[in-house]
Amino acid sequence: MFSKGQLKQIELGIISGVDVSIYAKPEFVGDQMVEIRLGLEAGVDVSIYAKPEFSWSQMRRIRWGLLDGLDVSVYAKPEFSWKQMEETRWRLLK
Repeated sequence: MFSKGQLKQIELGIISGVDVSIYAKPEFVGDQMVEIRLGLEAGVDVSIYAKPEFSWSQMRRIRWGLLDGLDVSVYAKPEFSWKQMEETRWRLLK
């Protein structure tokens, strides 16, 4: 069973024409679905972060790195906090 927030993200993905089957899974909370949907809409490879072990804030930093054209494999690891990911992303940008 999906929550209202999850159903909203699935609906928004359908409206924007992305493949919602990637994130329309109960193991993703609504905020994680947001980050996956936004990545799909932007055309980035969400398979790097569309994993339940990443929090939505970790997913956001990975998505931002992908949008920046960075090699996110350096920090796209569940054991990195979102703050560590952000610091690493900024270092890679410089």
